[in-house]
Amino acid sequence: MLQWRMADVMIAVMPFAGHVAPLAAVTAAFVEAGHRVRVYTGRAYADRFAALGAEVVPWSRAPDFDELDLAATFPALRGRRGPRQLLANVEHLFVGTGAAQGDDLVAAYREQPWEVIVADGLSLGAHFAAERTGTPSVTVSIVPLSMPTPELPPPILPLLPATGPLGRLRDRVLNAALSFGSRGVQRAYDAQRAASGLPPTDAPLEAAWHSPDLVCASGVPELEFPRSSWPVRIEFVGALAPTGSVRTDPPAWWADLPDDRPVVHVTQGTLNVDPDDLIRPAFAALGRQPVSIVATTGRADAPDVPFPVPPNAYVAGLVDYAALLPRVEAMITNGGWGGVLAALSHGIPLIVAGGDIDKPVIAARIGWAGAGIDLRTGSPRPRAILRAWRRLATDPGYRERAEAIGRALRAHDGPREVVEHTTALVERHRSERPAA
Repeated sequence: MLQWRMADVMIAVMPFAGHVAPLAAVTAAFVEAGHRVRVYTGRAYADRFAALGAEVVPWSRAPDFDELDLAATFPALRGRRGPRQLLANVEHLFVGTGAAQGDDLVAAYREQPWEVIVADGLSLGAHFAAERTGTPSVTVSIVPLSMPTPELPPPILPLLPATGPLGRLRDRVLNAALSFGSRGVQRAYDAQRAASGLPPTDAPLEAAWHSPDLVCASGVPELEFPRSSWPVRIEFVGALAPTGSVRTDPPAWWADLPDDRPVVHVTQGTLNVDPDDLIRPAFAALGRQPVSIVATTGRADAPDVPFPVPPNAYVAGLVDYAALLPRVEAMITNGGWGGVLAALSHGIPLIVAGGDIDKPVIAARIGWAGAGIDLRTGSPRPRAILRAWRRLATDPGYRERAEAIGRALRAHDGPREVVEHTTALVERHRSERPAA
C-alpha cells in the first residue's frame, strides 16, 4: 500500500445539511489518514466538524445564513420555487457570496498555507481562493455532475438524452436558450471575479464550479447519461455518506415497528421541507395499504406533522439510515442526491417527487436508469403515488436495477477514495516543485 506524507488540507463546505453529511465523512477520512485538516463552513456546523478533529474556519466576511430561512439573508429568494428558485439560488447565494468566501479563505491561507483545497462543488469562493493562491484544488461533487455537452440537454433540465435529429435540434436550442437566460448569473459571476481581484476569463460559466485538477464525483457511471468525454478529470467515488443521515437516537416508536409488513420510507429531504408536498399525499396513498410507512420531516426540531397520521405510519424528524434502510422495501423521496444514493446502496427502488433545485434532474436520472419511477412533480397526488408503489411492488425490474446500481456503489469507499486521489495530486505537485 502506498504511503503518503502528511498534507495540510483545507476543506470548504457550503453550510447545508445535505452538503455537510458527505463532506463530514470526507473530513473524517482525511483526519484518520493523519493529515492536518481545516474546514471552512458556517457556524451552524462548526461543532460537527470540530468533533471530527478538524480546525474550523467559520464564515466571516461571507454572510452566514440559516438554511431553513434563506430569504432572511437573501431576500431575492423569497417566494421562488422550481427553475426560478434554482437560478435565484445560484445568482444570489452561490455566486453572490463567492468573493467574500474567497476573502475568508485567503485570509486563512496567509495565516497558515495549505497544500490543497478540497471543495464542495458549489463553494465558488474555494475556486477563487485556489486561483488566487496558486494551489491545487479538488472538487467533491455532492450533487450530480452538471457539466454541459452538445450531446445532451442542459444539465439543469429534467430531460432525457435525445434519440434522433429532432431531439438533437431540441438540445441545441435549449442550450442556446439557457445561455441567454443565465446572463444575470454570468454578470454576477464576472462581478465576483472582479471583486476578488481576478482577471476576466473566457472560460464558460459552468467551468467555475469544477476544479481543473480533479473532480471526485459522488455516484457511479450507471447513473450518468452517456457522453463521449468529460472536460476535466473525473473520478467516481460512489456514495460519500453511506448512511445518508447523521446518526441519531432511535425514535420512541422504533421498537413498535412491525417485522411482518414491508416498510416504505417517505422523506421530505432537508430543504423546502413542507410536509404537505410529499408526506401528506403519501399518507393518503398508503395509509390503508398493508405496509408500514416511516416518514421523516427532515428537521430534528420538528418531528411531527400538522395533519392526521394513519395508524400504519410512524413519523420522526430524522432517522439513522444505518438502522432503517436494511428494513426498507421502497423509498418515496423528494430526490435529494445523498438520500437517493443511500437507498440505492441498499438496492432499494425509488419513487421520486423532485420539485426544486436539482431534484427534477435527479428524478429523471433515476427513471432513465430503471431504478425507480419519476413522478415529474414535487407535490404529487395520492393516486400517482399509489400507482407508482403498485408498479414497484409488481415489477421486479425496478428492484433488479436498483440492486445492480447498489453493487456498483458498494464497490467504492467514497471518503477513502477522495483522500487517495487528493494525496496523489499533492504528491504530483510536490514532485513538480523546483528543489530549494
